[in-house]
Amino acid sequence: MSTTTTVPGGDRAVRPPTAPLVRLDHVSKHFTTKGAGLFSRRTLTAVDDVSLDLPPAHTFALVGESGSGKSTLGRLALRLTEPSSGRVHFEGRDLTAMSPRQLRRTRQQMQVVFQDPLGSLDPRMSVADIVAEPLRVHRGLRGSELDDRVAALFEQVGLDTSRMRQRPKALSGGQRQRVGIARAIALEPRLLLADEAVSALDVSVQAQITNLLAELRERLGLTYLFIAHGLPVVRQIADTVGVMYLGRVVEQGPVDEIFSAPAHPYTKALISAQPVADPTYRRERVLLQGEIPSATAIPSGCRFRTRCPIATATCAEVAPPRLVSSTGHVVECHYPLEEVVA
Repeated sequence: MSTTTTVPGGDRAVRPPTAPLVRLDHVSKHFTTKGAGLFSRRTLTAVDDVSLDLPPAHTFALVGESGSGKSTLGRLALRLTEPSSGRVHFEGRDLTAMSPRQLRRTRQQMQVVFQDPLGSLDPRMSVADIVAEPLRVHRGLRGSELDDRVAALFEQVGLDTSRMRQRPKALSGGQRQRVGIARAIALEPRLLLADEAVSALDVSVQAQITNLLAELRERLGLTYLFIAHGLPVVRQIADTVGVMYLGRVVEQGPVDEIFSAPAHPYTKALISAQPVADPTYRRERVLLQGEIPSATAIPSGCRFRTRCPIATATCAEVAPPRLVSSTGHVVECHYPLEEVVA
């Protein structure tokens, strides 16, 4: 699959295909929940037979409504959650076959930036100690060598070193998230899962953190799995976008194609719901009826059909085909809004 990047002139150019850093191969995750009866059980399908590749130094963004399976898929990619079926490969190695000891070594190359910057930091520790902890545990750094490395990480994420001895509650939300990012890059990982990493921040701070993540990707060669519900942020940082609905990636492709020519009705509805800064601009609004169905009772055929404005009887009876274009634009739909060649 071809991937894209931003070139100095601002346009996006096609990169040559490369071996993926992360490959998810027909991954599913089911949870068992209590039913209405005393002994009854129901199966909740959080992720349903998803395959995708994350090339090196690439940002793959997952978007969709709450409950679509984005965070579960992100956790599966790092084997923070065990898949019910399928395989997860990192640098060609099967994470799902690794022993706990092998996984512990490999996981140094995979780090997470969480949604809540305060909740993810130990309130009893200074922010310097929080950033230093992985270096002490995994690298054995001590004394001045450790202090110098922590100070360098603070500078790298735009934090004043005078705040190193403060505790998280003394910092602003944006500063706390920078601490979380410093901790995440301390071991020089290759993959960073950013799980709603900017959604709890003010809009102006979101832009600052997004710019920081973009700078770090270019400087350190990081690969991001970026989970978000704010599409403007995704458009700013992503190379490829995957749109999730009820556990499936129903559309994915280069970010510019997804935003300029969405092929799935659900994607078009998500984009049309985003506010536009220009008050004179008029955009067709696609209104979805009802709520996302329960993951314990997924509709037959196309799972989006109960809310789709163009659904037919075929959509209720037959699962949609998977159509793929030469640019890597993928859509699962009987009646795609844009032409995608299978």
